[in-house]
Amino acid sequence: MLAENLVHFSRILRDAGLAVGPDRVLAAIAAVEAVGLDRREDVRAALSAVMLERHEQQTLFDAAFDAFFRDPKLLEQMMYLLLPKVQGRGEKTQPPRANRLAEALAAPAPKRDAPPENQAAQDEIRFETEFSFSERERLAQADFESMSTAEYEMAKKLAEQAPLPMLPVRRRRHEASARGGTLDLRRTLHGMARAPHTLTPAFTRPRSELPPLVVLIDISGSMERYSRLFLHYVHGLTRRHLKVHTFVFGTRLTNITRCLRQRDPDVALKMADALVHDWKGGTRIAASLDEFNRRWARRVLGGNAALLLVSDGLERDDGGALERAAAQLHRLAHQLVWLNPLLRFAGFEPRAEGIRTLLAHVDRFLPVHNLASLADLAQALRRPALNPSTLLH
Repeated sequence: MLAENLVHFSRILRDAGLAVGPDRVLAAIAAVEAVGLDRREDVRAALSAVMLERHEQQTLFDAAFDAFFRDPKLLEQMMYLLLPKVQGRGEKTQPPRANRLAEALAAPAPKRDAPPENQAAQDEIRFETEFSFSERERLAQADFESMSTAEYEMAKKLAEQAPLPMLPVRRRRHEASARGGTLDLRRTLHGMARAPHTLTPAFTRPRSELPPLVVLIDISGSMERYSRLFLHYVHGLTRRHLKVHTFVFGTRLTNITRCLRQRDPDVALKMADALVHDWKGGTRIAASLDEFNRRWARRVLGGNAALLLVSDGLERDDGGALERAAAQLHRLAHQLVWLNPLLRFAGFEPRAEGIRTLLAHVDRFLPVHNLASLADLAQALRRPALNPSTLLH
């Protein structure tokens, strides 16, 4: 039956990570009945129009559609076949699938017995033994969007352990030094007063400390997979460096700094989920940056604070609002670093209006799409900064 085939197809999409509920299944049935079953591409267009919520999901949908309806005769038999043929008659070359789709089409894993008493210890041991060096190398280069569910969970654990991206900055105040530096005349004379027959010089050196770090993360629909994992990275930074302030924005700006100070990452992200109400929604970059400039910038951007902006920059600059907000943010931050997952594409060109506007006001423009980019972030910030505006020409 048509309905049963579409229900089965919707379950595969849902297992692959797409939000396909009963309402979209009903809409899909109506859409297929409206366009008919004569042409395969008409069915594909009708289903994608009612079952997808973002353009970025089209690639995963096409792969699922081709795998599900691989047999060219299947569409003609949908009205009387009970179950779809997942595998076709021939071994034709198929486009590469996402790992999440492969998991969704795979047979369910056999159920295991009751978990052992010390499940956490067992998971940790299995993680250390099964995750070999070669797998670490492969996973480090894998794009977050193409990872399977198991790989994504491993990537979260590794992101928590990524090195700090900040370099210590030299302060005006000095601290005692046991291995030379500047002679501290005051401490030297105090020591001679206590022991007149000895002369032990005391030294000082400029104090260095990690500067504050401010993170602005875009949580719109197109950034969901990247922003979720980057939050685990920021949680690891917050546990090791208390001067981290984290904000997320979609259609509004939300401060989740206190949530990420929880020791358990699952508890921290759960608290953030309860606090943020615009996950996977639209994006208003200009309004969010303007609100940050007005309410938070002077509170958190002191002490040579660096600012990490994690966004794809896909927004129009209506009326120059994004231009003004980005320019003010650049003046307030000691260093403005833009991390953009779109840089994973070799032929990336800043053609979108929002990207061109932001590029003129950032100090660095770096990719953030896999674990290797997170690990290289610290070294990338140590290299001399290039003018990102050169990409505009």
